[in-house]
Amino acid sequence: MSRALPLYAYRMGIDTHQEPRVYMRADCAICRAEGYTASTRLQIKTESRSLIATLNTVADHILPHGSIGFSDSAWEFLALVQGQAVTVHHVPEIRSLSALRKKIYGHPLNADEISGVIQDIGRHLYSDIEIAGFITACAGGRLTSSETTALTRAMAQIGNQLHWPQYERVFDKHSIGGLPGNRTTPIVVSIVSAAGLIIPKTSSHAITSPAGTADTMAVLTSVDLTLERLRKVIDRTGACLAAGGKVGLSPTDDLLIRIERALDLDSEGQLVASVLSKKMAAGSTHVLIDMPVGPTAKLRNQKQAKVLSKLFHDVASALGLTMRCVMTDGTEAVGNGIGPAEEARDVLSVLRNESAAPTDLVARALYLSGQLLSMATGVDDVQALQQAREILHSGQAWIQFRAICEAQGGLRDVPVASHHIELRSEYAGKLLGMDNRRLARLAKVAGAPASPEAGLRLRVKVGDSVEARQPLATLYAATPGELAYAREYFHQNRDLFEFSPVNTPLPQAEQQQ
Repeated sequence: MSRALPLYAYRMGIDTHQEPRVYMRADCAICRAEGYTASTRLQIKTESRSLIATLNTVADHILPHGSIGFSDSAWEFLALVQGQAVTVHHVPEIRSLSALRKKIYGHPLNADEISGVIQDIGRHLYSDIEIAGFITACAGGRLTSSETTALTRAMAQIGNQLHWPQYERVFDKHSIGGLPGNRTTPIVVSIVSAAGLIIPKTSSHAITSPAGTADTMAVLTSVDLTLERLRKVIDRTGACLAAGGKVGLSPTDDLLIRIERALDLDSEGQLVASVLSKKMAAGSTHVLIDMPVGPTAKLRNQKQAKVLSKLFHDVASALGLTMRCVMTDGTEAVGNGIGPAEEARDVLSVLRNESAAPTDLVARALYLSGQLLSMATGVDDVQALQQAREILHSGQAWIQFRAICEAQGGLRDVPVASHHIELRSEYAGKLLGMDNRRLARLAKVAGAPASPEAGLRLRVKVGDSVEARQPLATLYAATPGELAYAREYFHQNRDLFEFSPVNTPLPQAEQQQ
């Protein structure tokens, strides 16, 4: 068999996110000889690594003769250097694709079949179309409890895994999401770790929201910790508030999430596997799940929440995890800030016990802290809640939060946006509700989370009486263009704030009540 001719690596500087792509000249002799055309899947080999990528052909002047271009993700996966020799091959048979086709036709998969699919996705052997096929075949309740368990276990086994043999119990919490400003995690972690619980909390950067816990914490301290650094923080403080990406826990989940977001699919089975695989990889033994329920939250009603809660409990039990799911109010945004910097301000105000701290964020964080303390000690919820309250109000939580930040690199000042504007009500009335999804979208249009200082500060809460022209929120942005764009979005979506009566000013006497 003849030896494959080499091509020489050329970094194109094209960000294709996590989808590996390669680029070859249309007149490339290897392209012509092998019959490679645009969108062909190719196997690229170095002396030590191999990758399957999608081919794009480019005009002759784009690439030097004898070169092959790489997207950023493909370049980094292969750990290439400029001009390095690589070889190009037809894609070998990917055996797990037969399991994918089996699932597409509606048949259940066993643990080995699911493991094979996840391993091959993690090795970048699947195209985006094939990943989308797997996600679609599993959506709509088509993952059984046993399949979800197998999926969770397979995803946890890809990438790094943390082990804490010196600790009998390791705790974690996760929110299903869908509520802007719901930044309880830094407060909860500070309270329960001050009480002695071990909680190595790793969080994601925002996927579809204007801020994730990692984005908010990145405003205040370093979050991209190496595995070694994370262990040192835990040993020093009993907790961390880090981003999960650099630690490499369940990295296949990130590949699946990217496609789920593009498809706008949120499969219950894959949601459970996504959450619990990262908890398992982090070495957690006890997990609390916060499940906000509301008309514009991810979980729209109690029935949907109960179905998801049962699936969480079934899978956790099969995997040996102790699980508690709690349903919370998901009818409106939590706190006053939306966006990394504004949510960081709320977190600090709560931990510092400031008089202006948002009462709903305080109450939610205390409730969740109490639930974790109850899991840990076995005391009833009332006693556990009182313990959490004492830790917060005594200042112990604030001391612990500062210790965590110092261990991670130091506590930083919150940045201030360069541009802002008040968003005012057109009418007088009582605020009946707010659309969480569009509120989050407004903060994203303003530039969050890419610009940490961008976002919103709410000036009203549901149930408040509002005067005509009264500020509903302050909008923040890093540039005048982003501010103008977000302001226009608000003008086109004023009904994201729901008033009663609609479009009718209240009588003067009633406005003053």
